[in-house]
Amino acid sequence: MIRRGAIVAVVLVALGVSASGCAVLRAPAALFKTNKKDTARAANGQRIPVLLQTVTLTPAPALKGVDFSIPGPQPQADWPTPGGNPTQAVEHVEAGANFQIAWRRKIGAGDSKPGGFFYKPIEFILSAPVIGDGRLYVLDGRSELSALDPASGRDIWRTDIASHRGSGREGFGGGVAYGDGLVYVTSGFRFAAAYDAKTGKQVWRTPTTAPVHGAPTIAGGKLYFIDVSDQLQALDAKTGQSLWTYQALDEPARMLIASSPAVAEDEVIAPFASGELVGVNAANGNDLWTDVLSLTNRNNALSEIRDIAGRPTISRGIAFAGSHSGVVAAVDIRTGQRAWSIPTAIVTTPWAAGDVVYVVDQMGRVICIARDSGQIYWIRGLNDNLRKKYRAIFSGPILASNHLVVVSNKGVALQLDPKTGATQKTLRLGSPAFTTPIAANGLIYVLTDTGELIAIR
Repeated sequence: MIRRGAIVAVVLVALGVSASGCAVLRAPAALFKTNKKDTARAANGQRIPVLLQTVTLTPAPALKGVDFSIPGPQPQADWPTPGGNPTQAVEHVEAGANFQIAWRRKIGAGDSKPGGFFYKPIEFILSAPVIGDGRLYVLDGRSELSALDPASGRDIWRTDIASHRGSGREGFGGGVAYGDGLVYVTSGFRFAAAYDAKTGKQVWRTPTTAPVHGAPTIAGGKLYFIDVSDQLQALDAKTGQSLWTYQALDEPARMLIASSPAVAEDEVIAPFASGELVGVNAANGNDLWTDVLSLTNRNNALSEIRDIAGRPTISRGIAFAGSHSGVVAAVDIRTGQRAWSIPTAIVTTPWAAGDVVYVVDQMGRVICIARDSGQIYWIRGLNDNLRKKYRAIFSGPILASNHLVVVSNKGVALQLDPKTGATQKTLRLGSPAFTTPIAANGLIYVLTDTGELIAIR
């Protein structure tokens, strides 16, 4: 995962690779060797800067001066999954128009500090909060689940979901989702669970065979999530009973974070660390089609990391997704046929709105793509003309109140023109942020890497 600024945890599959950005990988202990000439040494969980080199992209000449349509902003009362709904697609939300901080609240632990890795369990915030039935639910870096008032950030209840921390290296991450009065949680401590949304009391808890670092998706009475062994699991949302599993290729080297599946009616679109994007029957877990978002001419070690770390988005029967290996693609969810692809590496979620799809790539470029053809309307390099130490890692975007919003590891949020990519406003957050913001009831919420929740009016 491209993640959090100054220090990025990387395990390289091969050594001696030139790099100039950031990524976060997970790999077996055998890969943690570095040669004596390396000036930056990466331990499991430590972060150092790297970047996958990508192909030069240019706007399509045929689209120069051509306008495109995006829908108007719509109010959003709830945000029950990290992507806003089971399809992970909210085209345009009414929120954050003034782009000013309304309040900020420390919700718990943030990321572990470098150097503490060998002396205490890893702590990472890997998923955004969710909102359901008038409450905001969030998981901090130490697996403490909180319910907050979304208008003020006031605590309503808190519960520690990790009963045994131990010294495990994977007992971090996970995420939350909301549905029908229950808060659903997945955890790096190898379980999924449901909690009463009003009281925080545990309703059920189901062990998993591997840690779960990504948030769950709730749809049609089922809970879907992917563990670090690349296994998609479906549980009964009321009881926690396992309904079926689907095993993809188990990839030994992967991003630190894990993605969440998207669901549209009777189909689950699941992203895996192998670069596989798979359509799965929601009723029985049978695979319907598979596409591999990976370049055929991979020529360095970083391009061998194929992980689809951002959530896929389903919009109008098309799934949009991108991989660390350097492919962003549009795939028909019924046939599995690829409509188009562009060669750039992303680890965040594409945002589909009207005629276009917006992505933020690892080079800090915001790219506006024509939904139907895959041609590029415009590219805005947010790191252009900046010295290396000033370059930021950006996450997002979301489209809110006629502005594209991205956040960065440099502790800023940017408001961009959705038609041109021009910067309109800059907001200093004061803390680095990687998780994509969410929005509801007129507010944009940013969860920072230090465990602070910031509401933007």
